[in-house]
Amino acid sequence: MNTQNPPHLRGLIAATHTPFHPNGTLNTGVVEQQAGHLLKHHLTTAFIGGSTGESHSLTLAERRQLAQRWSEVARGTPLQVMVHVGSNCLEDAKALATQAGQFGALAISTLSPSHFRPANLTVLIEWCAQIAAAAPDTPFYFYDIPALTHTNFSMPDFLDQARERIPTLRGIKFSNYDLLAYQLCLKSNDGAFDIPWGVDEFLLGALALGAQSAVGSSYNFAAPVYHRLLAAFERGDLVAARQEQFRSVQLVKLLAGYGYLGAAKVVMKMLGVDVGPTRLPNTSLTPAQAVKLQGELEQLGFFEWLGAGRP
Repeated sequence: MNTQNPPHLRGLIAATHTPFHPNGTLNTGVVEQQAGHLLKHHLTTAFIGGSTGESHSLTLAERRQLAQRWSEVARGTPLQVMVHVGSNCLEDAKALATQAGQFGALAISTLSPSHFRPANLTVLIEWCAQIAAAAPDTPFYFYDIPALTHTNFSMPDFLDQARERIPTLRGIKFSNYDLLAYQLCLKSNDGAFDIPWGVDEFLLGALALGAQSAVGSSYNFAAPVYHRLLAAFERGDLVAARQEQFRSVQLVKLLAGYGYLGAAKVVMKMLGVDVGPTRLPNTSLTPAQAVKLQGELEQLGFFEWLGAGRP
């Protein structure tokens, strides 16, 4: 892969769930169905093994199995795979990066370690540089999600300081509410970096500031809403774009009331892609909660938003 001038990310990128059997073991047999579901809904890039993918709840061996399966399923299709390789163990992250580079991943990404957190930006950049170097021909994105990592450094400063240290640096997966910093990142180095937006319920705000791509979990199960949002924004119809964005807000708020990740996996099952339960410390819905959620989704009009009938 040519990292000197790789293609820019565009459009919606689904942050995929890691599928488990009912007993909680890894179930890579579902990956083909997940991939088919994404392509059916005009999503051609998957971001695997991130926070939606419960990466920190997987063993290194499981993460390698998951990445291998996605690479196999995507081969020969329009689907491209970005691999989150971040870990609290540097050697594990490097091993995952090497694997992703070997199978030709579109890109790799890492978040900050969250147990022993970097003391300053210099340490964080060195951490990222060592991971990126393990896949020297693969574009690298830092994954900024301070709500989970509790590491909150200036991302414009990260880009300014890291670009010389990390030759493959392509941008930042920006799962951060700071729209001022987001604008500075978009303009960094004369707009040379990709800064995919990572907060689904704020997508319209990011588009207004110049976002060209977005990585999100709800794109797995609500892609039609966001495709309409993007189309409305492109044609200058802010009334329609705001309507779709508010649907996103309503949906995320409803799911969050049950525990977002567990509820999101239930929605996937309702749509015919059973990605199984979550792993602790995330929690899964009880059968009664799942029935209640389906009723509330019907009342909200969710299935009509998708152009689908009742599951």
